[in-house]
Amino acid sequence: MYIFSSPLLTYETNLLAAYMTSIAKIRILKEKIAELANRKPEEVQRKLEQSGAPHYTTSIQQDAFEKSVKRVQEHIVAGDIFQAVISRQIECEVSCDPFAIYTALRKINPSPYMYYIDFGDEKVIGASPEMLVRVERRRVTTVPIAGTRPRGKTVEEDEQLSRNLLQDPKELSEHTMLVDLARNDLGRVCRFGSVRVDGFMGIEKFSHVQHIVSTVTGVLKDNLDCYDALKSCFPAGTVSGAPKIRAMQIIDEEETQNRGIYAGAVGYIGFDKNLEFAIAIRTVIMQGNRASIQVGAGIVADSVPENEWRETENKAAAMMKAIEQAGISI
Repeated sequence: MYIFSSPLLTYETNLLAAYMTSIAKIRILKEKIAELANRKPEEVQRKLEQSGAPHYTTSIQQDAFEKSVKRVQEHIVAGDIFQAVISRQIECEVSCDPFAIYTALRKINPSPYMYYIDFGDEKVIGASPEMLVRVERRRVTTVPIAGTRPRGKTVEEDEQLSRNLLQDPKELSEHTMLVDLARNDLGRVCRFGSVRVDGFMGIEKFSHVQHIVSTVTGVLKDNLDCYDALKSCFPAGTVSGAPKIRAMQIIDEEETQNRGIYAGAVGYIGFDKNLEFAIAIRTVIMQGNRASIQVGAGIVADSVPENEWRETENKAAAMMKAIEQAGISI
């Protein structure tokens, strides 16, 4: 694990003071992580049972969500789009240190991209499984994730769910469509003939869900740089749809709240023009004592509305569990 502290430097900054302040912040974070990591699982479970779960509210109820899915399918039948991702927001009141949510999330749902960003009045706490784009030495990589099943309660059930996922025509067609979209995104900024699918339809497993994952790569055109790659890939088709612009227009009609950072990007750009960004999903937003989560499902022609609602529940489960465990740390 790496802990970074990045002070804002100006011409007037005292460099030694900035360095010492950063060291102090890192020490505080190390102490918090150590304190929370040393709690015994049985103690956590006992306190969790005593405290009870927070009261969650959702921006849209199941019946309305399923009607929204059907309206999106009408757009698909009409030829407006091939796919769109409809999301909903889940909120609750909490009274815990936001960093405790991050620590709990690290344990419950370790993911390729973990982040805790403190904007003062707002904290962004995430465990994203999905890369938006990486540029390293002019090689561009994107890793579309589409197709979801819950984890099984036993090894046998887990493997059966994986097989079921890879045999589901709806999930396979959705994933293939989004791999093609990723190839098109890279094709706009990469050298002719360099775009390829390096890994196709593997299974990647996380604490509460498992996904179909592919890897698409290419080499940047000589006259373009990392910013062009980022612009071409954003927003990801896996959180918007295809075609992107019409899908986003339909999302704007259907969703009852602004997405905020959800489906955006979290990452870095280096002075060497390398970059790496994750898609801001599986993310908790803290504003005061209000925690919000946003989760979505990809809608295609043969989606079953009830199953799409259930998919949003499965995706929210790890974050809700992290919030509940963090609540007993106060």
